[in-house]
Amino acid sequence: MKTKALIILLSDGLIHSGASLALHLGVSRTAVWKQVRRAVGKGYRIETIRGKGYRLIDAVDLLDPDRVRAILPEQISGRIRLKVMDSVDSTNAEVIRFRATGSEELIVCLADQQTAGRGRRGKPWQSPAGENIYLSLGLKLRGGFASLDGLSLVVGVAIAEALESLGVERVGLKWPNDLQFDGQKLAGILIELQGELEGAAQVVVGIGLNVHMRNAQGVEQAWTSLDLAAGKSGQVWERNHIAAALIEHVLGAVDSFSEHGFGLFRDRWQQRDVFVGKMLQSIQGDHRGIGLGINDAGHYLLETLSGNESIHAGEISLRVES
Repeated sequence: MKTKALIILLSDGLIHSGASLALHLGVSRTAVWKQVRRAVGKGYRIETIRGKGYRLIDAVDLLDPDRVRAILPEQISGRIRLKVMDSVDSTNAEVIRFRATGSEELIVCLADQQTAGRGRRGKPWQSPAGENIYLSLGLKLRGGFASLDGLSLVVGVAIAEALESLGVERVGLKWPNDLQFDGQKLAGILIELQGELEGAAQVVVGIGLNVHMRNAQGVEQAWTSLDLAAGKSGQVWERNHIAAALIEHVLGAVDSFSEHGFGLFRDRWQQRDVFVGKMLQSIQGDHRGIGLGINDAGHYLLETLSGNESIHAGEISLRVES
């Protein structure tokens, strides 16, 4: 018996007796009790009511592949292989493993939890169960690696526009691969290059988006989630809707990028640039200047004492000078 089956039964927020749960799940009451303990260990808050049964305290937002497909436009749903997992080490790693089988399908992996989620430069990405979006897409882009300049910025624009289509306002883009809300990190992008095959670059695009998360241990930078950003507005976020919007907008943007290049996205990125006009310094300490936005290749421009300087995403990270 999997935890997910138990949580689905408890998701109505009502009290369910151990006997009724055992009957629905086809197990003993002892097995139900053990599974409740296991679910609590995974972070679900389940109340045990003596003589009555169990009740799920918090509302849950379960990922459902059928729901995601039903939301997606038919032309998008029909071109992807959607894999939704309860838990995985990393959705990017799962896409890489799938591709190693030789499949030519456009694989999209969505997970409820990552046990070894990764961010840029190998940093760990907080990936608790039931709270966020962990999504990876295995893509091919014509033109090989030489055509990929600006891809992370294109994906950032696509995520921002997806969130805006769902009612999120004031989404900012932090070069080269983060999204912010009111100066706090909301989402991150991890792009991994796999190789070239017949003139096409094989790429894995990973997206981590904070949705319901309210607590995170060991995160050094300021962060937020859609729940926290919504404040008192009462906005309710459903991860299946968000995942479908991300898939649709990212695939559409990448198709456009592959066909027409980065030019279509430069202004859309710059409209959301959180660095422009601010004094910036590289984390490594070698670069300092005022943010001027990006050039036609997606490199970030700094106005320095010695003139304008172009910063490449693969070389360096920038931060606002304190």
